[in-house]
Amino acid sequence: MSIVPHIVGVLVLLLGVIVSVGLHELGHMIPAKKFGVRVSQYFVGFGPTLWSRTKGETEYGIKAIPLGGFVRLVGMMPPAPAGARRGTGFWSELVADARDASVAEVRPGEEHRAFYNLSTPKKLVVMFGGPFMNLVIATVLIAVIMVGYGAMTVSTTVAQLSECVPASVTSAASGDDCEDRPAAPAVAAGLEPGDEIVAFGGTEVTGWQQLVGLIHESAGRESEVVVLRDGERTTLEVTPAPADRPVVDEQGAPVLNDAGEPVVKPGGFVGFSPLQEREPQPLSSVLPAVGDQTWQTLTMVATLPVRVAEAATQAFTSEERSQDSVQSMVGVARISGEIMALDEAILDRVMFFLSLLASLNIALFAFNLIPLLPLDGGHLVNALYEGGKRTLARVRGAAVLPGPADVARMTPVAYVVFLILLGVGGVLVVADLVDPVRIT
Repeated sequence: MSIVPHIVGVLVLLLGVIVSVGLHELGHMIPAKKFGVRVSQYFVGFGPTLWSRTKGETEYGIKAIPLGGFVRLVGMMPPAPAGARRGTGFWSELVADARDASVAEVRPGEEHRAFYNLSTPKKLVVMFGGPFMNLVIATVLIAVIMVGYGAMTVSTTVAQLSECVPASVTSAASGDDCEDRPAAPAVAAGLEPGDEIVAFGGTEVTGWQQLVGLIHESAGRESEVVVLRDGERTTLEVTPAPADRPVVDEQGAPVLNDAGEPVVKPGGFVGFSPLQEREPQPLSSVLPAVGDQTWQTLTMVATLPVRVAEAATQAFTSEERSQDSVQSMVGVARISGEIMALDEAILDRVMFFLSLLASLNIALFAFNLIPLLPLDGGHLVNALYEGGKRTLARVRGAAVLPGPADVARMTPVAYVVFLILLGVGGVLVVADLVDPVRIT
């Protein structure tokens, strides 16, 4: 098997990540500049600088490791409160150094352009701009997939016929399992692959779920079924066999209980499988789809410690790695390579990749909202805390409102969080190398 498609997949993913990160940082930079904050640097990547150019007061550039990026907003931390003394402990020195470095970036006479002097609403706009940009990217990609390409839907067209009425929901309806079993009602009625069922029992059929309901209601009773065959309506008579039937979801997949067994209910059995077709979705379906995927991702982020522990357990034991396991960028890159190596039409592979990139951007949106520094969510919480203090002071009629929150005091937290994230990333990288999530 050629390794070229895998390399192409990884490179394409890398390009997608670079663009996503670049747009994320633009989401911070554009409103910051609009509000008058001096932005000294805009870089995509980390590590050594590969290229940079200064335009106006901002240096734009690309660094060697394309797994992140940053914009340097001048004055992220306010000066120390008047009369405050510099501490002597390790953490105190760390806080003081961070504060001094931030204050040193503010040029004389430009204190009004420091980020810490922005109002609370403006701080929220600047810090939420990055994650919001990722959500916009994901929404556009999902719209392209759903509206331009379409989603797989279950039609009312016959794809395949069963040979007999199965003995149970877990028994096959063909081959040796059909010995001494009655013929499937669909076969007895004369249904053929390619027939489109347009009416059942005198009711016009509008979708698969409705048809399933009509069949269940007609168990044991002869019913008239109208099909489109070669462009003409043909009327047949079918008697659904009473049987326990598996409960299926909107895509026709069986619903399983906690024990992994099919959920069943009394119903009728006709004996055919529906044809699945790709159908463009209306534009109105995009936002609900984005909302559903975002909620699932936020839920995963909220349970991240548990998910990381599960991934580690599955990777280092005989337990199989689940398809929805949390992954590192190494795992995502591997999947991207597998996508490009699939034996599918190029358009299908492109759309699969766009879906992966949309999921990645939603993950960036959700992850950056974790309310801890140095993530965007930590800055959002700091801005809300600052705004809350000022609002409370106004309500109390204070003559002087509180100044900017001393975010430098949270520097130790930022370092600890960074180390934890580094450790989590290391665990997931090893898990993805030892026992990766596979799509094939």
